[in-house]
Amino acid sequence: MKSFRTLIIILFAFALGSVSAQETAVQPELSLDKGPITSQFDFIYKKSGNYRADGKKYEVVRTISLDKLRQNVLDSLKGFNQKIDELNTTISGHESTIASLNGKLEETTNNLVGVTEEKDSMSFLGILVSKATYNTILWSVIFGLLGLMLFFMYKFRRSNILTQEAKTSLSEVEEEYEDHRRRALEREQKISRQLQDEINKYKKSK
Repeated sequence: MKSFRTLIIILFAFALGSVSAQETAVQPELSLDKGPITSQFDFIYKKSGNYRADGKKYEVVRTISLDKLRQNVLDSLKGFNQKIDELNTTISGHESTIASLNGKLEETTNNLVGVTEEKDSMSFLGILVSKATYNTILWSVIFGLLGLMLFFMYKFRRSNILTQEAKTSLSEVEEEYEDHRRRALEREQKISRQLQDEINKYKKSK
């Protein structure tokens, strides 16, 4: 049992040692010549001396290290500002591209709407109308012309019937007139003969 506890303690110590070694390997080397600004501040803090006065703790930093840190911070800010300017330029370019694409999209949409309206429309007397309206107008014209044709056919037929009736009536009138003229001529001839007979009788009586 005692050996088992000893083994557990050894394994635990070995694990702690491995973790500490990994943390040591992961931690970057502190320097003012490389690394992020935070590590450079850590370097300044680590390399600074300290003293107490009047119950307060003070840190003593070398002027050359502070100037180096200040220059590094300014360089970093300058780099950040340049990066910001580059990003702003990129953003402006993207905004211009987006505006251009939006304009082209709007133009394409308008063209598509125009093509769709043209596709769904027909030209009637130089005016674009919808297909439904065009079909309504077309069929109205067709039915109107058909109605006029039927009306004129009826009127023509009616006129033809009246003409035939008028011709028949005229023929009957002509026949009656011819019969009346014939009878009148016969009467006239008969009267003329009677008159001639009377004249002859009169002459003979003398």
